Amino acid sequence: MLSDLSDATPAQLLHAAGNGVQVHRIHEVEQLELLLAWADLHSNDPQTEPDAVPVRLGGPKLITLGGDGTPQVQDLALVEMAIARHEGVLSTRNALADAFDLRHRLPAIWKGVKAGRCELWVVRKVARWSRKLTRPQVRVVDTAVAAALDEAPSRILKIAEAKIIEADPVAHRERINANRKDKGVWFPQPRPGTQIESVDNAAGLGVVFARIDEADALAHARMVDDLATALAEHAPAAADGGEPLGMDHWRAEAFAMLADPAAVLAFLQGSDEENDPGTAAPDRTSVDLVIHLAHDTTGNLGPLARVEGRVNGPRLLDQVRALLARTTNVTISPVVDLHTGRSVNGYEHPADVKHRTELRTLGDVFPHATGLFAHHGRAPDHDHTIAYDRHGPPGQTGDHNDTPLGRHHHRAKTHLGYTVLQLGPDRWIWGTPHGLYRLVTTTGTTVLTKAEYQLHAQQTLVFAGDAA
Repeated sequence: MLSDLSDATPAQLLHAAGNGVQVHRIHEVEQLELLLAWADLHSNDPQTEPDAVPVRLGGPKLITLGGDGTPQVQDLALVEMAIARHEGVLSTRNALADAFDLRHRLPAIWKGVKAGRCELWVVRKVARWSRKLTRPQVRVVDTAVAAALDEAPSRILKIAEAKIIEADPVAHRERINANRKDKGVWFPQPRPGTQIESVDNAAGLGVVFARIDEADALAHARMVDDLATALAEHAPAAADGGEPLGMDHWRAEAFAMLADPAAVLAFLQGSDEENDPGTAAPDRTSVDLVIHLAHDTTGNLGPLARVEGRVNGPRLLDQVRALLARTTNVTISPVVDLHTGRSVNGYEHPADVKHRTELRTLGDVFPHATGLFAHHGRAPDHDHTIAYDRHGPPGQTGDHNDTPLGRHHHRAKTHLGYTVLQLGPDRWIWGTPHGLYRLVTTTGTTVLTKAEYQLHAQQTLVFAGDAA
């Protein structure tokens, strides 16, 4: 720790912050290891001790906190440990359950988090989510998440969610069926004070909550979007050069208008005739979804698909069929071969190059970035890793020279002296203005020393020559 922060250089502050993250992560793991050691000391059955008070009279007993394959612990022994940890006994029980799952059911994840590769809260959440899986089932989660521990927390949790569903699709189908029994639409009454509160003021507004089938929700959202777009197009111009109303406003107007289907039909028919007299109304049943499928070890389609677009995340194939069943126009695009590359002579990256890059990376490739392209309203900036030279050689633009970034990170790279070198179509090494070095791949961000950075930098010359 720096003794006087006011005298520290920018590089010293940055390195101290980085070291502090590692120290904090290791300290949190050590606290779990202390808890596990305490549990190991109190794992024998207290009812076998001489003069043991029977359980029916309130005596201590063994309890199971973790998932399948984890050991038991004496229930009353955790009270004193809770006092030592300055927390309630329920919090201590929850922490021990997660620790048991990590040590006995998720050993690869446990090894990675002990090495400081990830925040503890992330893997504790994975342990809780996967607790109902059997020990053999949870292995697929352990393997996949351990390989992704260098990625951002949001990406780790998305992988964990998909693998937990994949490990037990029958249980997930039961969750879906149970949820369908709890569908409903609610129009809650306003609480006292909501008309005058400075935060979340609801004066003159109503609130609606709905739980409906996912396919129905997608169809409803599509209808609201179409109607909102039409309303916005036919709205009068803002007075005195004011800002036009945003789409959130027009979606709210469209949602309210759906209470009168006849008015909706009349408006849409009138707007269609006004836009193109004599033509049929446009088809409003198409939807833009990207669905990623994979084969299992037998060559058949696996139980899961990854969906992008209005719906995001892992879905069972039955759910995908339900989504597509509500759509009359289905366009099947060919599989994109990510092993191929292409380069052009112009400055702009072609659409197919951008598409391949975004499929390879899934998100912003700035060090430790969390943005996923499928969740972002704005398309990424496709920056030339090596600046484009209009007097330079042909083929400067392509997979070999494409760094997809969010706008904020793109601005930082451009104006603050960051350096980036591309080792391949899915590998970048970064240097910060004050000497921090990172390797970014599709599996996350890894810390590099200066010597490692320089070694990787030599590889860029080889890659650039191969690409040329």
